[in-house]
Amino acid sequence: MASSKNGTLKGKPEIGIVIKDDYAGYPLNMFCVPKHYEADLTDIMIPAGLINDRIERIARDIVQDIIPQENRGIVVLCVLKGGYKFFADLLDKIKQLNRNSEESIPISIDFIRLQSYKNDKSQGSIQVIGGDRLENLKGKCVLVVEDIIDTGGTMIKLKELLAKHEPKCVKVASLLVKRSARNCGYKPDFTGFEIPDEFVVGYALDYNEHFRDLSHICVINENGKKKYAVAS
Repeated sequence: MASSKNGTLKGKPEIGIVIKDDYAGYPLNMFCVPKHYEADLTDIMIPAGLINDRIERIARDIVQDIIPQENRGIVVLCVLKGGYKFFADLLDKIKQLNRNSEESIPISIDFIRLQSYKNDKSQGSIQVIGGDRLENLKGKCVLVVEDIIDTGGTMIKLKELLAKHEPKCVKVASLLVKRSARNCGYKPDFTGFEIPDEFVVGYALDYNEHFRDLSHICVINENGKKKYAVAS
């Protein structure tokens, strides 16, 4: 299925688990998938249990990387809507580490909502359509939690936007990074999985607001794209 490549922390991006291009995925009948989605998916790329275990390790890496540098605390900034599930699970695991470690780090949370996709195509621009006052981030260490890095353009533009508000530092944790010729080369500081150039849904990743209720990360098929497409 995948190979694990341990990235080096302390300033260098973590590569994450690499899912190869020839990976076939798991058949839908091997796991529980909502009946209303069975005809819309090709396969299960990453089962929910593996997602959970990988997030546990990311949480530990984040705490080990940030505590020596920023013992005054961090702001964890969730990118809505797709990042909410990863954000919630990651935050739970960081809080668990805080409760059971000799050292801990104060955490506050904030949210921002972006939009860059219609159907399965990037619109090439980033729209901030929700979020609190970003000026509150001034002088603080910010951990941005994102669901997926596709071209990398959205995250670069977001970091430029955040920089205008003068945070002390900005680090990015993304559950997925898509391996694509369209990618500008941007790599987050913490990565769950590097995946092939497939449009994936589930675990709060959507296709026009559908599939967020799917527990696993799956590949959508052409039937699903047509069924849930919206007019241009």
